[in-house]
Amino acid sequence: MPEKLLNKRNNVLGHIFSWIFSIAFFTFIFYLYSTVFYAELITKAAITNIGLAISVYINLYVLIPKLLKKKSYIFYIFWLVLTISASSLFVQFGLLYPFRNVLHVSEQLSTFNANIHSAFFIVTLVYVAVSSFLKFVKDWIAMQDLNYKLAKIEKQKLQAELNTLKGQLNPHFLFNSLNNIYSLALIQSKKVPDLILKLSDLMRHIIYESKENFISLDKEIEFVDNFIALQQIRISENTKLVYVKEGRVPDAKIVPLLFEPFIDNAFKHGVPGNSENDFIKIRFEFTDTHLHFKIENNFSDEVKWNKKNSGIGIQNVKQRLSLLYKKNEYNLLINKDNHVYCVELNLQLR
Repeated sequence: MPEKLLNKRNNVLGHIFSWIFSIAFFTFIFYLYSTVFYAELITKAAITNIGLAISVYINLYVLIPKLLKKKSYIFYIFWLVLTISASSLFVQFGLLYPFRNVLHVSEQLSTFNANIHSAFFIVTLVYVAVSSFLKFVKDWIAMQDLNYKLAKIEKQKLQAELNTLKGQLNPHFLFNSLNNIYSLALIQSKKVPDLILKLSDLMRHIIYESKENFISLDKEIEFVDNFIALQQIRISENTKLVYVKEGRVPDAKIVPLLFEPFIDNAFKHGVPGNSENDFIKIRFEFTDTHLHFKIENNFSDEVKWNKKNSGIGIQNVKQRLSLLYKKNEYNLLINKDNHVYCVELNLQLR
């Protein structure tokens, strides 16, 4: 049975059993006053519950959705009092009076009496209050369940997007690194074996250690160290490389592979290598709660960038930052001016 139909069936059964219990309760109350049980007591209790049900269901399905939820409080109270009063009169006169002889109803009850009317009013008000409370609890639980399902769906969507982004990033990184090693292999450089080992360590970090959304900052910085060492084969001897880490690396978590696209971009698309003024400057500043990353490199207008592929990694970083951090937890600035490409990232650590 579909979940919606099952919930509807359970809701109907719940109402039926509640009213059966209420009829049994009033039958017992009437028996206490009569001291003698007779079949008409059940009919009397059923008639009383019909009057109660009128107020309860008018309140649940008309007054609450039409007035209370729309914040028309004065009109809601007015119509609620009127409904309960009419229901009490309906029980006292409309049903009990024609059957007063059969149901052994006293003359006092079969004619209007302010005390009897007040008693019916209070009982009806209690039923309306209890049923309203149960409805609000049910609606609150349903809202919590809906929020949980929406949060679960959002989390699944987030995870799917992150997996897609990582899937795009890993082949991109591997392709660039293999190109570097291949260029050295062509000249039979002795650095190739060591670089292959470094690449192995880097790929282990990407494939295994960076599976989680957040990893140890210490491991990520170690990855950056190895990555920079691997990327140095891209640059000429004329290029000045400055790599500085200021402060102690705190015991914190960070999104993996945040810095790799910017460093890769600096080595691949910057530094023409034909001038002694070419440079790449990479700087980390650590505090217990924040991290500041800055990378600068010069570039030449003569260098032709592959616009289709060069922005993949950086775009991934932007998306992962927006997915995993709040807006006030990070600030990413990218600027190109006077042939200098500069990236700054201020990040609140977790």
